[in-house]
This record gives sequence, C-alpha cells and structure tokens, in this order.
Amino acid sequence: MEEKKSEINGHAGHKCSLPTVSIKSEKKSCKDTCAGFFKRNLLVIMTVSGVLVGVGLGMMVRNMNLTRAQMTYFAFPGEMLLRMLKMIILPLVVCSLISGAASLDTRSLGKLGGIAVSYFLVTTLIASSIGVALAFIIKPGVGAGALNTNNLGLEGVSNNKETADSFLDLARNLFPSNLVAAAFRSYATDYKTVLIGNGTNGTLNYQKVPFGTDTDGMNILGLVLFAMVFGVALRKLGAEGEELIRFFNAFNEATMVLVSWIMWYVPFGIMFLVGSKIVEMEDVVLLVTSLGKYIFASILGHIIHGCIILPLIYFGFTRTNPYSFLSGLITPFTTAFATCSSSATLPTMMKCVEENNGVDKRISRFILPIGATVNMDGAAIFQCVAAVFIAQLNNVHLNAGQIFTILVTATASSVGAAGIPAGGIITIAIILEAIGLPTHDLSLMLAVDWIVDRTTTVVNVEGDALGAGILHHINEQEMKKQKHQQEHQEEQELLEVKVEVVANVKAEEETSPLVTHQNQEENSSRETLNDKDGVESVL
Repeated sequence: MEEKKSEINGHAGHKCSLPTVSIKSEKKSCKDTCAGFFKRNLLVIMTVSGVLVGVGLGMMVRNMNLTRAQMTYFAFPGEMLLRMLKMIILPLVVCSLISGAASLDTRSLGKLGGIAVSYFLVTTLIASSIGVALAFIIKPGVGAGALNTNNLGLEGVSNNKETADSFLDLARNLFPSNLVAAAFRSYATDYKTVLIGNGTNGTLNYQKVPFGTDTDGMNILGLVLFAMVFGVALRKLGAEGEELIRFFNAFNEATMVLVSWIMWYVPFGIMFLVGSKIVEMEDVVLLVTSLGKYIFASILGHIIHGCIILPLIYFGFTRTNPYSFLSGLITPFTTAFATCSSSATLPTMMKCVEENNGVDKRISRFILPIGATVNMDGAAIFQCVAAVFIAQLNNVHLNAGQIFTILVTATASSVGAAGIPAGGIITIAIILEAIGLPTHDLSLMLAVDWIVDRTTTVVNVEGDALGAGILHHINEQEMKKQKHQQEHQEEQELLEVKVEVVANVKAEEETSPLVTHQNQEENSSRETLNDKDGVESVL
C-alpha cells in the first residue's frame, strides 16, 4: 500500500519512476519526429541523393572508356525521364491555363496578368544589368584573344538570321496557323539567294530573300496565348461554358496525378542524366582553364540574382521569409539542375508550389506555364555575360548605346527563348547581330553551356515560383480587403435599417389614434389634479 501511495504521490522511494517514463517518451517522440521528417521529405532526399550518386557513378564509368553506343545505353534511363516530362508538358500547359483563366473573373485576370508581366520584365531587366556589370568587372574575355574555336577542337556555329526577322518570328509564333502543328512545330525564317538580273558589267546580281519554314519543337508561346484566350472565352459563355470548364479541370487534375507518379521516377532518372553528362565530357580541364572566368561570371550572376535579388523582391511584397518558401521547392530545383529545361521542370514545380507552399491552384496554374515560357532571368544573365565576353574576345569596345541595346535585346528576346536545353544560344546570336559582333565564337558558349545552363535553369524556375508566391499574396490581400469592405457595407446597411425602424416607431407613436386618445386622457387628469390643488390652497 505504501508503495502504491508513493507511486501515486511521487514521494521518496519511487522518485525515479516518472523521469524514466518522460525520458522514454522523449526518445519515442524524437524517433517519431525523425521518421515523420523522412516520410515527408523522402522524395527530396532521394532526388538530392540521385544527383550525388550520379556524379560518383559518372566519375567511375568515365575511366572505363566507353564507346559512343555504350554511352547511349548508359544514358537511357535519364533519356526516359526527359521523355516522360516532355510528354506531360502539352496537356499540362493547355489544360492548366484554360482552367486557370476560366476560374478567374476578367477583372482579376487582367490585374494579375498585368502584375505578372511587370514582374517578369523588371526581374529580367535587373538580371541583364547584373550580367553586364559582372562582365565589365571580371573581364572574362580580356587576355583571351588567342582563344578560338580551332584551339579547342570545336565545330563552328553559323547564324545568318537578321534581328528583325527574329522578332517577327516571335510575333508569328504567337498566332500559329495550325494549332495541331503548333504542338510539335514552330515557325522560323530561312533565306534563299535569288537571281534578280544582270549588272552593268555583265555580273549577276543576287539577293537574299527570307521565306518561312517549320522547325521541330513545340510552339509553346502560341499554345499559351491560345489557352489563355480560350479560357477567358469560356468564362464569358457563363452557364453554357460550365461543362467544358469542368472537363478541363478534371483533365488537369488527372494530369497532376500522372505528374505525382512520374516524380517517383525522378531520382533514378536524374542519377543517370548527371552520370551520362560527366561521361560525355571531353577535356574539361582545358575548357575550364580557357573559359573559367566566363563560367565564374555567369554562375556568380546566378547566385547574386537567385539568392539575394529575387528573395528581396519577394520579401518586399509579402514581408515573409523567402527562404522558407524556397525550401519547399528543392525537388523542382534539383530536376531543373539535372534536366536543364524549364518546361520539363514545370510539372514538378506546379505540384510542389501547390502542396508545399499552399499557393492557390488558380494562381499557380495560370502563372507558372506563362513563367516557363516568358520569364528567363538566368538566361538573360548568361546571355549578357556572353555578349560582353565575345566583344572583349574580339577587342571591341562597347559604347553606351551598344550596352543599352544588349540590355533591351536580352530582356525582349528572352521572352521567346525556348524552355529547352541550349535554347539560350540562339538568343545570344540575336544579341550579337543587334550590336554588330561576329557569331563565329558562339561554339565557345556551346562548349560550356552544359555547365552554365544548369544554374541558368534553376534561376529561371525560381523566378517563376517566387512570382507565383507574390501573386498569391496580392490575391489574398485583395480578397481580405473585399471581405472587410463587404462586412463594413453590411454593418452600415444594418445601422440604416435600425435608424429607419426607430424613426418609424416614433412616427407611429405620434400619429396613432389610440396613443393620442391616451395622451388626451392623461392631460385631462392632470388638469383635474391641478384644479383640486388650487381649491385646497384657497381653503
């Protein structure tokens, strides 16, 4: 009995009983916490591990001197991942944009669209400025005049496209003549030489004439514009368009289920993607020593923009910690690093932004597909660094007008840059043509593009994600404001109703015949009392 009492009261003989239980519970809770953490972040841990294992695997296989055919077989699992991600892009972009545009009213859509475009343009312009500034500070091309394509054993890259035609192609691709063909082809201008007659000295006169061709690759710009306009049109239909909106919503949800299945293959595919790239590398030491300053300037620009500028912009709008927001996006960042494709990262980005960061589906499915097409902050940085690098390489001193041209052209042309690996090299050619520099050194960029393109894609998708977070915050603030205004309006209406009721009651009291009769009786009784008092005072 005493033992039981001491156990109940916690006295002398059994003092250690409660602490031992608490220690066990602490151990158990710690174990449960760790298990819960691993369960929640299993995919992130597996994806990061896939990259690290891929690097080690690539280093091991590199020493085995594989043939070209064996390299292809080794890269097969990684190729399958890219094919899966690209397969899902078309239904994801079209359905998410249609359902996103249809779920927002026209006023909200216009406001959010305006803010998104302004955000994309401003961040891209800041990125271009950082690229130009770093290129002038680090001077990657100074002293590298002897460096050329032949020294490194690289093939030349030719580009004879006019700058005006590049921007006209951008406008043409916004309105594809065939929507089905836009799913796998895009418009591009080519040139042919036409004989226009004989000269005065008997020489033949030729002229370069542009003509339209179709190139392989999805016209994502045209599909994005069509999907947005189609979604707005469905919204305008009202009740008649509800059935089709529900269809696209269901299609979109089914696509996201497919994405969640593909994401479990991502760690395995990434391992072989990274490993195969390391195996395919030629003489890395020569490239890094020759183009090390260019690589350093580009990656430093990406770090400054991605780790400082974009988080500051996010904090300025939302007043919340941007790094806690970014911590929920490790899987899409790893996918971007491995695939070098903004479009291929779109499915995983959309899923993580919605589930980990709680961004409204209507916002994320409207803004992320547009961002993957239009917003190319990372590309703008390395394109500006590359343009200044090639100018320094050819001993060309850039004046203020040319620097301004680089900034504007890089910002404008990044809109049409394809969200595919090495898509930015084409854009560099447009910038070089705009400032009158030769394009024969572009192969130097292509030689190290596989290194720079990884951090480029990570910054691109980070800009899209933070843009979605900012728009979500602005939308929430607007909704709160509207709710507050509505409540205030309802309170005012209630007060007006109360005032009217009081006024009506008083009016009824004044005009009611019963009340007036009562008042008359009261007055007469008061008069009789006064008379009595008067009589008494006289007596």
